[in-house]
Amino acid sequence: MTTKPWLRLRQICLVATDIEEPTALLHEIFGLHVCHIDPAVGKFGLQNRLMPIGNQLLEIVAPVTPGTAAERYLTRRSGDGGYMVITQCDNYRAWRARVDGLKVRVAHRLHYPDYDGMQLHPRDTGGALLEIDQQLDDDDADGNWHPAGPNWQRMRNTDTVEAIAAAELQSPDPMRLASRWSEIIGSPPVVSAHAITLALENAELRFVQADDGRGEGLAALHLKSNQAQAALRRAQHLGAIDDRGTIYICGTRFHLR
Repeated sequence: MTTKPWLRLRQICLVATDIEEPTALLHEIFGLHVCHIDPAVGKFGLQNRLMPIGNQLLEIVAPVTPGTAAERYLTRRSGDGGYMVITQCDNYRAWRARVDGLKVRVAHRLHYPDYDGMQLHPRDTGGALLEIDQQLDDDDADGNWHPAGPNWQRMRNTDTVEAIAAAELQSPDPMRLASRWSEIIGSPPVVSAHAITLALENAELRFVQADDGRGEGLAALHLKSNQAQAALRRAQHLGAIDDRGTIYICGTRFHLR
């Protein structure tokens, strides 16, 4: 008996010019705690902070040396914003064969004794960096996750937000972008009045029209929230609300469900 291959949303990465400000806002508004600072990202000229949201992770990276890909991304999108959609799979080799068959280039290969993964080339995907990874020693949603460091679960706080329900990518042509991601991840697009969605095991990817002048990119996250009104009040007090009345941190809109 074979089981259907799965792909779950495990981590979202945002990029910032100043890592401390958005980290502090995420803590003060949503109660998120840093579980890990990964020295391995230093080889890319970056520093980072990782924070659990339920059994998923929100990461912020910031360039610390000039000429990094992250710095170029900040310039291209006119400031802080969404950077990477990181998924967890059940069979890295099968997903690699699928990607190769579609002639999608791998921009960076990740390999550790307990972890295999690949960052796909953004020119072949569009929208954002898409990463597909496998935790070789543990595929449980609450289990080990190499980028989060040891014992990341101890830093979870679900009092205000408990999961990332959706990642939202905007584009001048959302159907084209959704179709490309659909081809890669094997999830059929579902069209509604508000967005085109692709289903993952535990969340959805939403594709919407770009309307803020920043072009194509990862623009918003939808979080499952237990205390949405309290979080909105804290964000208002801290000046982290945009002109649409939405929580806005690190160039990213946070919609609370």
